[in-house]
Amino acid sequence: MWSRISRYFTNYPARAKVARLIFERGFQVKPPYRVVSGEIEIPHTQIAKEVGVDRRVVRETVEMILQNEDLRRIFENLKQVCLLADAARYLGMDTIIVIPEDARKPGIVAEITSKIAKYGLSIRQLFAEDPESVEEPKLIIVVDGKVPPELIDELRSMTDVKRVILQ
Repeated sequence: MWSRISRYFTNYPARAKVARLIFERGFQVKPPYRVVSGEIEIPHTQIAKEVGVDRRVVRETVEMILQNEDLRRIFENLKQVCLLADAARYLGMDTIIVIPEDARKPGIVAEITSKIAKYGLSIRQLFAEDPESVEEPKLIIVVDGKVPPELIDELRSMTDVKRVILQ
C-alpha cells in the first residue's frame, strides 16, 4: 500500500516521512491544512517533533496531499482503530500473534481462523499488518477466553508460520 503513496513523495523525503506517519497512524487530512483523528486536531508541531522535521514541512505535506486528488481521496478516508491486543488480558481475552513465512501468500488467515474455530474460540478482533508497510508483518488475533496450548502447537506446526506468540 505504502508504495502506491510514496511515489508522489519521491522528490520530497521530509514530506514522505510526514505522510508515512499520518498514514500509519490512520490520521485524516482535511481542509484547511488540518490533520485529525475523528474531530480531534493533531497540531503540526507535534507531528513535526515526532518525525524530526520543521512544522512547515508538515503544512507543506498536508497542502500537497489536499491538492492531489489521488492522495486527497486516500488521506481523507483513513481511520484509526482500537486495537485490543495489549489490553486483551485485562478483558479476559487472549491475544495470538502469528508471524508468517510469507504474509503475501493467500489462505494463511483462513487456515489459522479455522483452527481457532475448531477449539470453539470466538475471534473478537483480527488485525493483519500490511507486508508492504512493515518489515515483519504480523497477524494479531484477539479471542474470547483462554487459548489451549494444543492450539498454539497446531499453529506452530503450520508450514507457512514462522513464529507464534501468546500474550
